Amino acid sequence: MSSTQTTHPAPTSARTGPRRLVGAAAVATAVAVVAENAVFAASGAPGYDTPVDEVLAYYAGHRGVVAFAAGLVAVYLPLLLVVLTGLRGLGERRDGVAALWSRLAVAAGSVVSAVLVLVNVLQVGLALSVDSDTEPTPALELVWRVHAAGFAFVLPVLGATVAAAALATDAAGVTPRWQRLLGLGSGGLLLAAGVGTLAVADGSPLIVVGLLGFAGFLVWLLATGLRLLRA
Repeated sequence: MSSTQTTHPAPTSARTGPRRLVGAAAVATAVAVVAENAVFAASGAPGYDTPVDEVLAYYAGHRGVVAFAAGLVAVYLPLLLVVLTGLRGLGERRDGVAALWSRLAVAAGSVVSAVLVLVNVLQVGLALSVDSDTEPTPALELVWRVHAAGFAFVLPVLGATVAAAALATDAAGVTPRWQRLLGLGSGGLLLAAGVGTLAVADGSPLIVVGLLGFAGFLVWLLATGLRLLRA
């Protein structure tokens, strides 16, 4: 009497589930970041070259905007870490280059998250500390300057994050070649803006270079998320 053993293929959900989770987190992160910046732009948020008295007047009159934006940040920073750690998991399934770049992306992304927490803590603190009668003081100006400097410093680190993530996903076969080029180009622009950190924090037009790189990063993140969702 003979017996046969049937081998069943592993369910595809075991492979596609994590990819779709990472993809959903990537799309949600991109949407939340766009919403945050759209709200600030629509409310006339001050630039880093705006006089301090006008900055204080803005925060005194737009606490609701700051509260909404802070809520979005509190959502998308953990989601960003989910994306990066998830991409690391995908990259480490292959030895060598993909694993190396994915680890760098996670490390740089953790620094980005930490600095953005500081940037937003200062912004929320400023909104809670001023009202329509508040006069500029050295302490309040320092808070605003540190906020600006934190944003300027985060640009090159974000550049390293997106460049490393693009290289990792390309090496792992997760994304097509054009996304690798987009990620490297966006990362390069962000790193270039970082060379002029002091100028960016002081309101220099150089910030436009960083914002172009930032926009490219969001496109890369959204495209990667949609691709993983279709996996």
